[in-house]
Amino acid sequence: MGIVLQAGPGTHETHARMFHSMVYSRELKERGHEVRIIFDGAATGWLAKWVDPRDEDDHRMGALFNALKQMEVAYVVCDFCSGAFGVRAALQAQGEPLASDYMNHPSFADLVEDGFDIVVL
Repeated sequence: MGIVLQAGPGTHETHARMFHSMVYSRELKERGHEVRIIFDGAATGWLAKWVDPRDEDDHRMGALFNALKQMEVAYVVCDFCSGAFGVRAALQAQGEPLASDYMNHPSFADLVEDGFDIVVL
């Protein structure tokens, strides 16, 4: 399953989309599915936010994402969007996997050709 998270930090609604993308990814991985998370658009800001948690909620969400990485859930970050939302330098410093396969964005066609269904949140 390819889970594309486009909702960035800022509102309760976007926080819910982020949280559910993590929950869905975890459940799918626990049941043996291959999962890829794509941080796209404003969602590129979450990764920069979780590195230096400002509050308890950021700390919990960062820990949830780190648990997914430990479970070997694959993820990429849109290179173009990380620049557009002002977090590229921070993400590069963190060593995040920036993808620029198609017009400086991750390739959706590659996901589909690899057999992934795509969910966008």
